[in-house]
Amino acid sequence: MRAIVQRINSCTLSVEGEEVSRCGFGYLILLGFTQGDDRAKADYIVNRIVNMRIFRDENGKLNLSLKEVNGQVMCVSNFTLYANPATGRRPDFSHALNHEEAKPLYDYTINKFKELLGGAAQGVFGEHMHLDADLDGPVTVVFEK
Repeated sequence: MRAIVQRINSCTLSVEGEEVSRCGFGYLILLGFTQGDDRAKADYIVNRIVNMRIFRDENGKLNLSLKEVNGQVMCVSNFTLYANPATGRRPDFSHALNHEEAKPLYDYTINKFKELLGGAAQGVFGEHMHLDADLDGPVTVVFEK
């Protein structure tokens, strides 16, 4: 499982020109799944993301977690995180988990964020989405298990 986490001031997600979800200050999280991923890996990644201290404290140090700043999340499925661009001119996506296995794991991961944070904005699995994000920092961290 791989998650690209970007600290944001806000984010809006649209499908076919219609706004689907939005969130405020917190994280934009792009989630990718591969063979062997399971709920235990999702639990690990979600807990790491929620408790990682990459928000500034009163002294300007990256010392506060998402929970401590009452931050929000926008979680978006992204199979291209497991693209292999090493051969040819078209990336190989064979390491991305197939749709039938990835969807339940994505739903489980969203529910874990909702459980820990009291809510989570999300994308539409398998759809072509447009994200409008106001990045903060920028601060970008890669989580993998």
